[in-house]
Amino acid sequence: MGRVLYLVYFWLFFVPVFLVLTILTAVTVIIGCLLGGERVFAYYPGMIWSRLTCYLALCPVTVKGREHIVRGKSYVFVSNHQGAFDIFLIYGFLGVPIKWVMKAGIGKIPFVGAACRAAGFIFVDHSTAKAAARSVADAERSLRNGASVVVFPEGSRTRDGKIGRFKKGAYQMAADQRLPVIPLTLNGPFDVLPIGSLNVRPHRMEMVIHPEVSTADMDTSHKGMQMFAERTREIIASDLWEKYR
Repeated sequence: MGRVLYLVYFWLFFVPVFLVLTILTAVTVIIGCLLGGERVFAYYPGMIWSRLTCYLALCPVTVKGREHIVRGKSYVFVSNHQGAFDIFLIYGFLGVPIKWVMKAGIGKIPFVGAACRAAGFIFVDHSTAKAAARSVADAERSLRNGASVVVFPEGSRTRDGKIGRFKKGAYQMAADQRLPVIPLTLNGPFDVLPIGSLNVRPHRMEMVIHPEVSTADMDTSHKGMQMFAERTREIIASDLWEKYR
């Protein structure tokens, strides 16, 4: 009975309200950034939108480890990728301005794609080696301008809740800019909205912010960066809920 009531609430209330909020947020971001307010409008409207989405979906959120972030300092945040609600969890509750490194396909979503471009988010294009290199260069340019970026090193959402293999692109950016990496462990988004599903399920979500990992002594060879990626993957996996291990 509870599931039926939630489905009625979801389709008759959550979906319409979410669509309106998304359009309003996108338009606010586009106009604000075009008027020169990228510093404010690239972050705060999206943060509020993400928090409201979690609250409206009836998904309580817990955040641990915010003390590990120094305000005003740039980081490369790396996270496991459980589902679509990862975006709302990080954007809404990390607590610091960020730029997203995201799939090029998101840029084709009406309103959302235009807002992401206006906010200076980075679309990753894997169609050719040259396009992929250009994506990394765009992300590094954002880092040089004092921003922090969020990357999902797995590249795509998990299909079973388990954490996958990490690619080294995020670590190349961190090494090139001599920036620390902060691993993020996400628990719960897989239960809220896994890949392939359209029906949100209310579920508790948690984000664990780990201490920064310095890249100062990183071995920048292919093997060295893959080892560094595996190290951060192990840190993230250490705080995964038991059912995701």
